[in-house]
Amino acid sequence: MNEIIPAINAETFEEVSQKIKKVEPHAPWVHIDVADGTFTPNTLWHAASDLQGVETPLSIEAHLMIRDIDTRYAEWLIPQVKRLIIHLEAGHDIGYVVQNIKGAGKEVVLGILPETPWEKTRPFWGTIDGVLLLSVSPGLPGQAMDERTEDKIRGLHNACPDCILEVDGGVNKKTAPLVFRAGASRVASASAIFGESNIKEAIETLQHASS
Repeated sequence: MNEIIPAINAETFEEVSQKIKKVEPHAPWVHIDVADGTFTPNTLWHAASDLQGVETPLSIEAHLMIRDIDTRYAEWLIPQVKRLIIHLEAGHDIGYVVQNIKGAGKEVVLGILPETPWEKTRPFWGTIDGVLLLSVSPGLPGQAMDERTEDKIRGLHNACPDCILEVDGGVNKKTAPLVFRAGASRVASASAIFGESNIKEAIETLQHASS
């Protein structure tokens, strides 16, 4: 089954905590955007230490939209975070970072920006747990999906049918069917879930749209 992951895009940890609680009854995973202004034009919550006291049944994937990931990934190797999404464009030796994250027992997904060709992920296919195609400019919520996304998904899926492909940005009930048909297996969605009054129905709507 295609996977819908609620995505949290928040400026404060108070909001992060509130949104985690909102989706706990409705999803096994939650995606948290992390941005300190070095990789994005805006700043979001970005303090890993805040999560250390959090108790939740959800598995957390942290989307690290921060530069110098070669040295900064380690602070996110905490029990609450099960999967780290790091960006190809944000480090100097991504292979080193992937190896160390995997060595710590975490899943690692390699993210790329809309303008980055999917072919650049090829050297890492044998070691990563998936590829995230960011389909909007990093950091800002509520953007429309980049028109290049569908072709990028299809190209990557055709070249690596076994690769897990996640799409983040502009995913709603209209675009979800397109990305899943192109070859994605999971999506992270913020506005289409948290922008609705009924979280459960919003997730179900996306799930039905993708089937």
